Amino acid sequence: MNKKILLVDDEKETLIQLASILQRAHYEVIHTTEGRKAVPLTIETKPDLIILDMVLPDMLGGEISQELSKNPSLCNIPILFLTGLNTKEDEEIIKEKAGNYHLLAKPVTAEELLEAIRKIIPSGA
Repeated sequence: MNKKILLVDDEKETLIQLASILQRAHYEVIHTTEGRKAVPLTIETKPDLIILDMVLPDMLGGEISQELSKNPSLCNIPILFLTGLNTKEDEEIIKEKAGNYHLLAKPVTAEELLEAIRKIIPSGA
């Protein structure tokens, strides 16, 4: 059974590119461009991983992760934050934090994305 990934990014082009990469790697992909739909979609689909843009027009990625962390059935789902705004220092801070939070800087290559996913959900697709 393929691993399920929820993609949340307001840039449609980025969403299409990421979904294509993931589908070619045999992941099941659910996606939305709206941050406010992330929590209901997570509840409905129970993904193995959430790839979440940090800055969305209607909600910040951090707000979404806080909402998810309040729900016992969702709080253990790993989140891979994607952002064009971070620095290497931000990446180090996230890496040092305990928990299921990971960070990748945009633009991300297919190889970087898939390698990060394999580390987060090692059983892969």
